Amino acid sequence: MKHERPGIELSGQPLSFAEMVRIGSGKVTLSASGIGMQRVKIARMIVEDAIEAGMPVYGATTGVGAMKDVEWSPEDLDAFNLGLVRAHHFGTGTPFSCNVVRNAMAMRVNTALTGQVGCTPDLIDAYMRMLSADIIPVVRRTGSIGCADIGLMGQIGAVLTGVGEAIYRGNRMQAGEAFQAAGMEPVKMAPRDSLASLSVNAVSFAAAAETTRNAAASIRVLLATGMMASGALGASRDPWRAVRHVGTAREALIGAWLCNASDEWEWPVATHVQDALSLRMIAQVFGAVIENLLSTGHKILAATGRSDDNPVVVEGRVMTSGGSLPLDVTILLESAALCMAHAARNAFNRCVLLGNGQRRGLPVNLVPPGRIATGFGPIIKLAGEIFSRVLSMSNPVSAQSLVVAAGLEDEAAFLPLVIERFDRQMRALKRLAALEALLSAQAIDIIGDTPKGVAGMLYQVVRKHAAFYTVDRPLSAEVEAIEEELGSDEFISKLIEQVPIASFDDFFALGSLERIEGRLTPEPAII
Repeated sequence: MKHERPGIELSGQPLSFAEMVRIGSGKVTLSASGIGMQRVKIARMIVEDAIEAGMPVYGATTGVGAMKDVEWSPEDLDAFNLGLVRAHHFGTGTPFSCNVVRNAMAMRVNTALTGQVGCTPDLIDAYMRMLSADIIPVVRRTGSIGCADIGLMGQIGAVLTGVGEAIYRGNRMQAGEAFQAAGMEPVKMAPRDSLASLSVNAVSFAAAAETTRNAAASIRVLLATGMMASGALGASRDPWRAVRHVGTAREALIGAWLCNASDEWEWPVATHVQDALSLRMIAQVFGAVIENLLSTGHKILAATGRSDDNPVVVEGRVMTSGGSLPLDVTILLESAALCMAHAARNAFNRCVLLGNGQRRGLPVNLVPPGRIATGFGPIIKLAGEIFSRVLSMSNPVSAQSLVVAAGLEDEAAFLPLVIERFDRQMRALKRLAALEALLSAQAIDIIGDTPKGVAGMLYQVVRKHAAFYTVDRPLSAEVEAIEEELGSDEFISKLIEQVPIASFDDFFALGSLERIEGRLTPEPAII
């Protein structure tokens, strides 16, 4: 029996990672809740009453930024609101993925459904029609200092008015062409709609969610290669057992996973009373990392259900707001970047141990006995370069000084830059995991071990792309192929199926879209 995929109703409540994965895929039906739309209508009436009473409403009847004191006449408002959104189409660089842009658009709708924005219901309808037709604006990623994504959201808003570029049915084209092909008309921006379409951090929050989820997957794989390397090095499992009794809750969770994931393997006899810290303290390092990632993930999800607009509609009137500074999310992401450096150092140290010839009689550079080769010595330097690369991107940048808009805007979080650096770290960790797996497989074959379970899965991936090393050969393509497979949603799904960390895997909705949707759809009852 084929199950119909459940749709997602946006209501103003925070989204989950599973919902964002499904929204990002473009394969789910979205709707706006009736109660949420009623809140939108009530908030809009408050804005219109303020405008009719002659009260200045920032960004609706007045200019923005340094031009906040410029008031527009009723005859000027159409031109101003159209020009405002188009003026903020100034982003440059490589575009975000369609997944990120879809989620950003859904977040804009979702936060407006709180009834605290004051936009028209027509603007909500326009976003929903674009998502339904899968007209996805091209959003170049450089264009926000992290105090409202004006240069990023502005690219979405401009497409709403028929200018800029969009992806429609897989093709990149001018926005007007995309609307025409979909049988739709561009939007006329009413007062407040223009600013509401650009002065939020939805693109950054969508990108932060995607990168944090990807980081969680990378950490999941790096934890597995750490266990594999520990077995190849003959590390004692006692510290992993002990941490379940004396560690923090997260450390105990990781200790339990390490024990469970290695149980199927006939674990090599430990050769040292006291192992190196990179082996003994895997649970401590990864326990701290997943604690941070979970905290960061919760903070990002909270942001998907709150209005960070300026102004906002609260207490029955239009008020100026400082909610556009996403410092809470930024600071936790910067902490996550530091955690990535600790995880990278932990893995790099094990790579060094694998190649230095001091454990289990393993030869230097993992050159098999009797072979004439340089071996893995040079590639261990790549592991060091990757660690240094990850470390270099862990320094905080959010407190940099910046003053723009005639001194009105003198705070910023630089959230998009923090996300970009975090994303580069995450990608580096995937390569480091591939290196650790490659080195571990070589050590396992030299010793003659037979890895089972999680280690066996990793070993099979390595040997699928890289043969046992006996003669010096190029390794670049092999490392990249291992990295690609270990980082795939399909492998993550198999890893989770083998030994899950339910509280982590399910929170971040790790694995393939099929796995995520399978967990949403209950099995039919057998009568």
